[in-house]
Amino acid sequence: MGATPAAGELILGNRGRRAGELGPSAMELLQADGADEFEDNNLAAPEPLSHNIGASFQRNPSSTNSGVFGSLKIVLLKSKLNLLIPCGFFAILINYLSQNKAWVFPLSLLGIIPLAERLGFATEQLGLFTGRTAGGLLNATFGNATELVISIHALRSGKLQVVQQSLLGSILSNTLLVLGCAFFGGGLTCGKSEQIFRKKDAVLNSGLLLMAVMGLVSPAMLYYTHTEVNLGKSALALSRFSSCIMLFAYAAFIFFELSNSRRRDESRGGDQGDDDCEYAFPEISMWEAIAWLAIFTAWISVFSDFLVDAIEGASKAWKIPVAFISTVLLPIVGNAAEHASAVMFAMKDKLDLSLGVAIGSSTQISMFVIPFSVVAGWMMGQPMDLNFHLFETASLLITVLVVALLLQDGTSNCFKGLMLILCYLIVAASFYVYADPNIDGV
Repeated sequence: MGATPAAGELILGNRGRRAGELGPSAMELLQADGADEFEDNNLAAPEPLSHNIGASFQRNPSSTNSGVFGSLKIVLLKSKLNLLIPCGFFAILINYLSQNKAWVFPLSLLGIIPLAERLGFATEQLGLFTGRTAGGLLNATFGNATELVISIHALRSGKLQVVQQSLLGSILSNTLLVLGCAFFGGGLTCGKSEQIFRKKDAVLNSGLLLMAVMGLVSPAMLYYTHTEVNLGKSALALSRFSSCIMLFAYAAFIFFELSNSRRRDESRGGDQGDDDCEYAFPEISMWEAIAWLAIFTAWISVFSDFLVDAIEGASKAWKIPVAFISTVLLPIVGNAAEHASAVMFAMKDKLDLSLGVAIGSSTQISMFVIPFSVVAGWMMGQPMDLNFHLFETASLLITVLVVALLLQDGTSNCFKGLMLILCYLIVAASFYVYADPNIDGV
């Protein structure tokens, strides 16, 4: 899903108006200023997005005042992914008619894909009307809303292992598969032996991932070494304490990044030379964006309920371990739109944006969604903890170490991407042959 950018830059999308769609006065202004020709995929607006946020920017009246039907057309008909939305309703129908979980699970998953993408679109549109700080908080809240909603439904059903493995799988797929495909695709298409990204931002996010691993390792060590003061209770208490610390650390990270980004904007003094800067007009009004946020969140919640309920049935029908479905299939298919955007950014030589999607999303899940799930389980009376068990924790630790080492020099190439992809295949195969000893507690 949407991700927290690596450098505090709000990735609010590239859905602005193209130069050819601007009014005559705007075109005359661009010509009068001697503006260069824009490439076909570039977006044109009077100010860059990074300066639009928190400032009074020019808006396109034809898009924001188009009314209800115009909003429906933009939100529901503009994306071809929306053709998959009926799959979710077919899943509900099949569930009530035949209880065939082997069909309910994939159809529910396919139905969630376009809703997650449109939820990100609505978040981006609302971010265009808010200040930078509010936009950053919106991105942090709704960036991985799909994973959060699925986790809450699984928590309510008492399927703690599904919560843990699905969130773990999202981190593994983002850091290995998505980042690997971005490095590999960018290396092939950009015609460069190496691509460069902001090293300090990547190192900072890697540090947060290692902090999250520390939070997961400690309860697991207590559990497997049988050194708890109160057997069965100390690890849970430590998990809840560590989760509160991780949430505080993530809030401090957001504040730090937004403050640094604001200072960078002020120091540039209106310079528009940032290569990562996007130009955008809001396509729907602020209240329409808020309404669509509520609608898509509700739809995802409904489909997630059927998805979580069908996991075990699909596992038995397909003869595939629940661990493999939760850790591999669910994150890959559920985040397909976000994964594709990361690869496309890399192919356009905008590797910092790719890192924002891949590493930023992993940071958000590990430092926000996982500890939030522990706190939510605490409030629900569910013993959700940070003990992801030995195999899962070891997989995450090795993954984070590999990625951190590859990001240290601030460059990427095809071979690094290939390495990450192959590492993910090893991890995925491991979960396919993994007999989860805690499956009875799912």
